[in-house]
Amino acid sequence: MLVKKHLLGMTLDELKEVVRECSMPAFTAKQIADWVYKKKVTDIDQMTNISGANRSALSEKYDVGRVDPIQKEVSSDGTVKYLFGTGISKFVEAVMIPDGDRATLCVSSQVGCKLNCLFCMTGKQGFNGNLSANEILNQIYSVTESDKLTNVVFMGMGEPLDNYDELSKTLDLMTSEYGMAWSPKRITVSTTGVTPKLKRFLDESNAHLAVSLHSPFHEQRLSIMPAEKAYPLSGILDLLRAYDWKKQRRLSFEYIMFDNFNDSLAHARELARILQDFECRVNLIRFHAIPDVDLRTSEQTKMEQFRDFLTSRGVTCTIRSSRGEDISAACGMLSTKKEKANKN
Repeated sequence: MLVKKHLLGMTLDELKEVVRECSMPAFTAKQIADWVYKKKVTDIDQMTNISGANRSALSEKYDVGRVDPIQKEVSSDGTVKYLFGTGISKFVEAVMIPDGDRATLCVSSQVGCKLNCLFCMTGKQGFNGNLSANEILNQIYSVTESDKLTNVVFMGMGEPLDNYDELSKTLDLMTSEYGMAWSPKRITVSTTGVTPKLKRFLDESNAHLAVSLHSPFHEQRLSIMPAEKAYPLSGILDLLRAYDWKKQRRLSFEYIMFDNFNDSLAHARELARILQDFECRVNLIRFHAIPDVDLRTSEQTKMEQFRDFLTSRGVTCTIRSSRGEDISAACGMLSTKKEKANKN
């Protein structure tokens, strides 16, 4: 049985090769891009300015590549979690977060994750593969709120920079005029700091950057984030200091607050010290309990004291609202291990 290739996720150059292969006029590539990325069709037969004969020829080897979510859960706070299939026994989750006139979609870049951060459910399920640009974009195109999205954050399952080639291709398609034509200011990529790929991202994209920090001290960060061994925070900060931040992109640091672990005044003081060279924002995040992890979230008063200290030292700091915890959609809770077991 012929497995068809997907048009969603192809660059304009790739589409030009497709129409050449199908003996179609060269200008058809731009028409296809317009139908797929702008008009959001789900079937080649909907491309009505392409002749029936050419649509038939195209359909022999290609499809649009859109796949509906197979499950949808709605939180009491309005957050929506979607489950997508990405192949045999492979599933990922995406989360849509409404907030006034903003609608932010948190997308996944991998099935599982290699990095195994102590506090994250995704890492507990292991690594099951990288998502293609098609599978990443399908999350954006196939959620119910697709036409209302104002922002996309790569903060779902996986380490985006560990799947850099497909991430880069996705970002190009999202921001290219022939593609989604989004401003890069609407996109944020979150990373633990895979340093070689981080440099490429900074050089090749203008999307916002969020770095998962969680402790300013090497040994403590290493105890909860094994990636600290290969990519220490000190090296990440050195790279960021050397970068020209005049491209109007935003730099933020994510800091999950753990009770009596990383929420002391000493942590706040060291955090203020290492970030003093940056114009950045620190987002304080409540820890959401996961099985078999002996950590608790900090008390609200401690989080407020931590925030106020950083603010007094000139570091912009906010406490992020917790969303979707009742449907396991909050930060660090995404995992498809259970769904995979149920589908087998």
